[in-house]
Amino acid sequence: MLKIQEIREIIKLVDSSSVDEFVFEHDDTKLKLKKNSGTTVVSTTQAAPVAVAPVVEAPKAQEAPKADVVKAPEAPKAVKEEVVADANLHKITSPMVGTFYASPNPESPAFVKAGDKVGEESIVCIVEAMKLFNEIEAEVTGEIVEVLVENGELVEYGQPLFLVKEA
Repeated sequence: MLKIQEIREIIKLVDSSSVDEFVFEHDDTKLKLKKNSGTTVVSTTQAAPVAVAPVVEAPKAQEAPKADVVKAPEAPKAVKEEVVADANLHKITSPMVGTFYASPNPESPAFVKAGDKVGEESIVCIVEAMKLFNEIEAEVTGEIVEVLVENGELVEYGQPLFLVKEA
């Protein structure tokens, strides 16, 4: 199974190339990338469940994130663009389209909040895509300055999720 960082690199390469469709198959894993009018669609399938670091098994029914209130989709919110004088500010972005979860389940505290220190391999959130819960790592050492999205919010590929002041 590919690691999330490897998938991100493949997405970047396909996105910046003239290739319109990319398919990768290895063992039980299939990764298919397709570009449609400037957007990249990512889908992965697995024939058998495999324990891999970036993929978390779906929580049990009683632990599943609750969606009691369903909102009609609105126009995408403008991403907060702030002029920051500090050159050490790093954006942690979403590697895929999905639902952002700040904690592993509704009863647990958030993985991180503003002011928390993180390391390169610190889990900062989960992005659910097609019933797969993908742990997102900080990939940088520093302090969380701001959480840019809310729990349960739909996120896009490349959308900034956190601002981190690098150590």
